Amino acid sequence: MKKKLTIRDIIYSSLLATIISILGYVIIPLPFSPIPITGQSLAVMLAGCVLTPFQAGLSMFTFLLLGCVGIPVFSGGRAGIGTLLGPSGGYFIGYLLGAIIISILTRKNKSFTGMFAGCVIGGIVLVHIIGAAWLGFITNIGIKKAFITGSLPFLPGDLLKAIVATFISSRLNKELKRN
Repeated sequence: MKKKLTIRDIIYSSLLATIISILGYVIIPLPFSPIPITGQSLAVMLAGCVLTPFQAGLSMFTFLLLGCVGIPVFSGGRAGIGTLLGPSGGYFIGYLLGAIIISILTRKNKSFTGMFAGCVIGGIVLVHIIGAAWLGFITNIGIKKAFITGSLPFLPGDLLKAIVATFISSRLNKELKRN
């Protein structure tokens, strides 16, 4: 069965693609890692908790496509296909898969615990596995060092973002259900 693209799909996906792009400018560089702290993972978790799997995937695909064609939507205003092929590229690809997995996991369970668990599994574990693996491959530092420099320092902040995303998503889902 083929899914028909609706105006709602386009609007919701565009809105979350915009939010992830804007949160890419919320950046804290780390001197010991080629990967900066950004607000983008928060938007990935929001997309997964609020949107359908199709909409979540479309929003992240739109974000990646915009960045690849040169619009400065990647963290710190970066753009271009070279960014996806660089050290942080795996995290960006992880965002696409993570948002879809979060949405699949939270589709039937919109409880706080269900959404938080989805954020942890899809938005933290999956994104960091893909991101660290890519970082280790691209920089030739190995998976262990890539995890230590490219993932471990970010885990406490990502857990905080998962809590924030769950709170915001709980409110948004109640409002969306009402309309």
